[in-house]
Amino acid sequence: MLQRLYVHNFRCLENFELKLKDISSALLIGKNGSGKSTIGAALEIFQNIGRGVNRVSNLIEPHDFTFGLAHIPKHVRSRVQTQIPMRFEVEVLLDQQLYKYELALALSDGELVVLEENLRVNEQIFYSRQSSEISIESRPEQSKFMLDWHLIALSIIQESHDDPSRVFKTWLSNMLILAPIPQLMSGESSEETLQPMRNVANFGDWLSGLLSRYPAAYNRISNYLKNVLPDIYEFENEIIGKKNRNIVVRFQSISGTSVRFKFDFNQLSDGEKCFFLCAVVLASNDYNQPLFCFWDEPDNYVSLSEVGYFIGELQSSFKSKGQILITSHHEETISRFFDENTFVLDRKSHLEPPSIKRLNEIQVTGNLIDSLICGDIKL
Repeated sequence: MLQRLYVHNFRCLENFELKLKDISSALLIGKNGSGKSTIGAALEIFQNIGRGVNRVSNLIEPHDFTFGLAHIPKHVRSRVQTQIPMRFEVEVLLDQQLYKYELALALSDGELVVLEENLRVNEQIFYSRQSSEISIESRPEQSKFMLDWHLIALSIIQESHDDPSRVFKTWLSNMLILAPIPQLMSGESSEETLQPMRNVANFGDWLSGLLSRYPAAYNRISNYLKNVLPDIYEFENEIIGKKNRNIVVRFQSISGTSVRFKFDFNQLSDGEKCFFLCAVVLASNDYNQPLFCFWDEPDNYVSLSEVGYFIGELQSSFKSKGQILITSHHEETISRFFDENTFVLDRKSHLEPPSIKRLNEIQVTGNLIDSLICGDIKL
């Protein structure tokens, strides 16, 4: 489980800390522009590192620095970057082992580089780094080597199957960072993956990968869909070529007849596609090891009468294993979370960083939803 996330000097986040220890499901609320989606972007950087992205310039861009270093004149830029580096820290508890990863990035002569990088396991240093010099402390004899400071070491270091760095990278790569755009979600697939894109455009590839690796996941997906779509009969990932598949859905008449209708996944409504997405998230958490999931506004395309069950199923699935963090503006979603696992972000203007507090640390007068609507909650 994610215990702590710290981000400094990344977009609007400055000296930002989110603590999720012992929280299986958490909610982020706040006005538009308060930084909720930026938290997902920060988590996506860790995810990309776990998936093998190793060049700093493929993870961030100069304008991602909070203080706009890209616009500082070159003759002062190198001095400024040493004073305010971009810093990411994450603490994760996996099988009773506490992993702490730290990464500091900077601009040097207009280029994005690594200043510091460290991985600790149970407070023991696995490897440490200063600029280009890396020391692997875990080996019987301390190993040192040089690495181009434009590259991330964690993505490159290769160790044994049960090595801490491999275990940690696998967890990072399996994180689900979701901000779905249903219009882009395709039911067609030409390959198999367990790693969906943030906009979930490769939904068909993800479903194919999950069912290929874990065939029993079909029943989990089907059972959920039958609860939210009463007239669904079945879905099938049809073979349409040597390597290509396409999701088709069959609905049946609820009038007692045996009439059935066949639809391509791409013909479904945005909300129905989100039901499929939710079903695959639930199945992934059940079969593809306990996951961490960040879902930006999962209730966006779901009707008012269906939001409660939609969010409740996510909470229930991640309660026993895994962990989910969602953002929302929906009053039905907000009402399903307790004050201690609801985090409020507040940002006075675009020139100031957001602050964050748990809802139980804030004094709210009257009804919470009314206070949010009127903008009366101030940190």
